[in-house]
Amino acid sequence: MRKNSNPFQFRALSALAVSLLLAQAAWAVDPFTVRDIRVEGLQRVEPGTIFASLPFRVGETYSDDKGSAAIRALFGLGLFKDVRVEVNGDVLVVIVEERPTVADVDFAGSKEFDKDVLKKALRDIGLTDGQPFDKALADRAEQEIKRQYINRSMYGAEIITTVTPIERNRVNLSFNVTEGDIAKIKDIRIVGSRAFSESTLRGLFDLDTGGFMSWYTKSNRYSRAKLNADIESMRSYYLARGYLEFRVDSTQVAISPDKQDVTITLNITEGERFVVTDIKLSGNYLGRDDEFKSLVTIKPGEAYNADRVAETVKAFTDYYATFGFAFSKVDVTPDIDRASNRVAFVLQGDPSRRAYVRRINLTGNNRTRDEVVRREFRQFESSWYDGDKIRLSRDRVDRLGFFNEVNVDTQEVSGTADQVDLTVNLVEKPTGNLQLGAGFSSADKVSLTVGVKQENVFGSGNYLGVEVNTSKSNRQIALSTIDPYFTADGISRSLEVYHRTSRPLDGQGGDYGVKTTGASIRFGVPFTETDTVYFGSGYERLTIDKGINPLPVTYQSYVNQFGKTSSSIPLTVGWTRDSRDSALVPTKGLYQRVYGDWGIAGDARFIRANYQIQQYIPLNRQFTVALNGEFGWGRGLNNRPFPVFKNSYSGGLGSVRGFQQGSLGPRDAGDLAVGGPKKITLNAEVLAPFPGVGNDRTLRLYSFIDAGNVFAEKDPYRINDFRASFGIGLSWISPVGPLRIAVANPLRKKPGDKMERLQFQIGTSF
Repeated sequence: MRKNSNPFQFRALSALAVSLLLAQAAWAVDPFTVRDIRVEGLQRVEPGTIFASLPFRVGETYSDDKGSAAIRALFGLGLFKDVRVEVNGDVLVVIVEERPTVADVDFAGSKEFDKDVLKKALRDIGLTDGQPFDKALADRAEQEIKRQYINRSMYGAEIITTVTPIERNRVNLSFNVTEGDIAKIKDIRIVGSRAFSESTLRGLFDLDTGGFMSWYTKSNRYSRAKLNADIESMRSYYLARGYLEFRVDSTQVAISPDKQDVTITLNITEGERFVVTDIKLSGNYLGRDDEFKSLVTIKPGEAYNADRVAETVKAFTDYYATFGFAFSKVDVTPDIDRASNRVAFVLQGDPSRRAYVRRINLTGNNRTRDEVVRREFRQFESSWYDGDKIRLSRDRVDRLGFFNEVNVDTQEVSGTADQVDLTVNLVEKPTGNLQLGAGFSSADKVSLTVGVKQENVFGSGNYLGVEVNTSKSNRQIALSTIDPYFTADGISRSLEVYHRTSRPLDGQGGDYGVKTTGASIRFGVPFTETDTVYFGSGYERLTIDKGINPLPVTYQSYVNQFGKTSSSIPLTVGWTRDSRDSALVPTKGLYQRVYGDWGIAGDARFIRANYQIQQYIPLNRQFTVALNGEFGWGRGLNNRPFPVFKNSYSGGLGSVRGFQQGSLGPRDAGDLAVGGPKKITLNAEVLAPFPGVGNDRTLRLYSFIDAGNVFAEKDPYRINDFRASFGIGLSWISPVGPLRIAVANPLRKKPGDKMERLQFQIGTSF
């Protein structure tokens, strides 16, 4: 059975049917006392539903008016398509015909959406399995499906609904979808721009007319929400450059007759450019007027900048909040002189009343336990409201890395004048991470590294990681775990157990192997909100397996002094500070790390230290300069050489790209790269959006220059021995982690260096 395609016709027929029923009910009968009421025609509806809707009961008087009211009430339930009231002596018989119920909903021809998405959309408008069906509901379902397609810029989508009756007064609904082509933005016009070119303003938009990367960004698909965001970006651009009275007069979106092309026209009025002449403070500033004045970023003599006005207002309210004034208000009143295009501002401050936090509520942490979030808070319940502590708490929760969004809302408590509740709105993200790395070379062919990490095991906030390396030359399996709150004071504990086997590459020294088995424990003590000091110890056991061929000179020397098996017990200490704005896609901030270990017992006695610093400098909204420096040093103790198995290595991703992984530095008589205790690595990158993706930061191109090397214990650091390379690469925040691909060429190399021009890795930075 096909659904009637004319909703008006359906409504007219329905009205006629109701009129006939009312007319039937209106046959004149003399009022009488009802002795009994019977109901006929029920299948799934409970009789109590009928009796509860009737305006009369047994023993009451029945009249024509009550009969009409009963019919209207039963139709109003939406459960019946026919209702009659018949009189049989002093007995009333209510005869109903139930509407069919929906047995199943299916979709055909839908490729753009998963069926579950469409079913959820229909469920939201009341159409789902088991619900009563009528044709008006089917009409709404069609419109909802079309709306879903319109949101994807598929304006030509056609929906045909098929209604199939089945047994027990049920129906199956099938929506046959002809999707059509995607409507694409053909042109974006900005009418009225004089101070800035149309191309400059369109460059602010995420929407565009498409390019060769539109398949990835979908930026040429019209979206009302995206257009509104782009308009706000343009408005902010003007307001930040002095155009105080800028406005968008109209927004016109035109679709071609074939529903394939979209044209967007924005009519704007720029207004004049205004210069700030004066800023005055008025109101109650808690006797700290000079301190508030120091927070003003609006500069007299400069063009009006709405961003600085907003920054100043926020700085004022935040400063009020540090003294417990959660309801402070700062009004900005402009005094505009249009004759001279000048404007003065009066900042009216009102601290209102002081408040304390009654309760802190968490929402959105469906997986992460409450205690994992609450232990990061520095604002406590039943304490005075402190804006600094609330911001610090928000940042600490954000730095956990478990959430895509962390927002703190403040609500007044009704019935009180000095209490607020804080609601922490969280949006969780997947915390599992798969790391893959590979390299290509003529000797090692393909090496593969696989790592599986879970940063929030069972929502506990603990870390668990497993790393496996299948390289011919370096095989390892390592298990590590971190409990960030080993104690209630926030002292963390890290445990690691590992087994590594290192073998030489073919033709580079024989067939020996170096097996290292060990375990370590480390504690992290937070000394400040941003500084953490680490210390710990461990145990390592090293075994050198001789092959058929003689050992390389370096290892033979070690065996001669300490034997094939040796042990080491090192003490470790470290310090970190991280002020980056993002761990995955940083654009500004500084990261520092210091690490050192000291072999105090066992056969290997040594000391070494490593310092790393990263600086991110934003050039503008799209371009970022990233700098990285790493410096390592080590030496042997008690007249013993630095153990060869503790050496650092250089070359490849993470150091000097373009050179084979770990191939730089000292070599022994067998031409085996043995690394060294001293290391310098310098990297510089310029990151930019990938062409065609606009301002999307998940896919970026970068150019780089690398330099560095490793040195033997007794060799000085020599710039003349540095190797250097340059190249370009691709950075993508993929579903399994950050992917980086680099193509490098040497700037400085020496005979014997082993090159590896193409390298990629998932889960690394520099």
